[in-house]
Amino acid sequence: MLVTNSLVLLAGAMLGPIYAIYVERIGGDLLDASFAGGIFALVAGLTVLISGNLSDRIREKELVVVAGYLTIGLGFLMYLWVESVLMVFLIQVIIGLGEAIYSPAFDAVYSEHLDKGKSGLQWGWWEAVNYFTYAVGAVIGGLIVVNLGFEWVFIFMAGLSFGSALYIYLLPRKVL
Repeated sequence: MLVTNSLVLLAGAMLGPIYAIYVERIGGDLLDASFAGGIFALVAGLTVLISGNLSDRIREKELVVVAGYLTIGLGFLMYLWVESVLMVFLIQVIIGLGEAIYSPAFDAVYSEHLDKGKSGLQWGWWEAVNYFTYAVGAVIGGLIVVNLGFEWVFIFMAGLSFGSALYIYLLPRKVL
């Protein structure tokens, strides 16, 4: 679970530092990039509580994680067809929904598999991986864009998300 989540976090980090440049290239400005980030956070924040409540009612929470990863991957792939800032805002809504869908279910599944007496350490690992993937993703994203273009970074981001979803889907699960 930690590896797949790392890959999804890596995918998001690939665009983060250069997002304003991308928005500017499609005709937007710094304020549009700021609004896009705000839209993502607002949508994720408004829907994560609903998703958390719903994921508590689902036996196979891993499938909720899969749905979230697929939604995020779809959002990343949609960047290939952006023609306006308005479409960027719509994509941020989709990615925010994907984030809100998977996060509570991921946290629940991850928490279920923590070793007794080591939850601080194991959540510390998750936090460290979060920072490490951001560091690596920021550099990889920049390198891909400089050498191949934004299209390739979007394809790579979507591939990481879809691959993570497939891996989680194929994992054996205990149904209680």
